[in-house]
Amino acid sequence: MEKVRIGDLLELSVSERIQLAQDLWDSVAKVPEALSLTEEQKKELDLRLDAYRRDPDSGSPWEVVRERRSGVL
Repeated sequence: MEKVRIGDLLELSVSERIQLAQDLWDSVAKVPEALSLTEEQKKELDLRLDAYRRDPDSGSPWEVVRERRSGVL
């Protein structure tokens, strides 16, 4: 595998870097079994899923959360 320097990647345009990030993420998502969760992470996910099942309307849609984090709201 050819090594790539971070400086070379930073010379890409913003749209090229975004595409690269998406491509990298897609390559990771194809092998979810390669990522392991800790027991603590599994428990947290189970708690969140249980809370959602008890009250599916209690959360916020991603669009609202994203806007809140960006300071739009």
